[in-house]
Amino acid sequence: MFLFAGLGNPGHRYDKNRHNIGFNFLDHCYPNISYKNKFKGLFAENMNKKEKLFLLKPMTFMNLSGEAILEIKNFFKIDNNNIFIIHDDLDLSVGKIKIKNGGSNGGHNGLESISDKIGNDYNRIRIGIGHPGDKNLVESYVLSNFKKDEYNMIKNCFLNIQKNLELIFSKDFDEFSSKVNNTL
Repeated sequence: MFLFAGLGNPGHRYDKNRHNIGFNFLDHCYPNISYKNKFKGLFAENMNKKEKLFLLKPMTFMNLSGEAILEIKNFFKIDNNNIFIIHDDLDLSVGKIKIKNGGSNGGHNGLESISDKIGNDYNRIRIGIGHPGDKNLVESYVLSNFKKDEYNMIKNCFLNIQKNLELIFSKDFDEFSSKVNNTL
């Protein structure tokens, strides 16, 4: 069994924000799935061939994402190696993708919350949103919407990840990483 948790903030005013790229990713890849309120988030189940896939959008706001992840992890006894957190990354240019397990949270409060709750050895699908150039502008930047040309790059990024997801379910993480890392 696998968990894909897309990070974001609840509420329609945040729907298209850069910080909500995790929610947007799940909506893109699983557009017709029905979510229910569970595990401090919006939760859905899906079968991918023989593997059960849980989808989660934490509704705790970004900085408390770890609370929702811990609840679902403990309930289903999901190994951290099968947890994939999809999130925005300021240090990557718009649409760039990096996959990694563990490592620094890079100042991302959602990842810090998750690491505090379940440890640091989970998978991250980092999707670049660019940086405003000044650390004082970061908060308003991550809560801003993508420009049209940027959103087209993000959609291409989603498509590239989506067409290679089968590699995750076959546990070929290295091949998945090589196919999606550094793409635009």
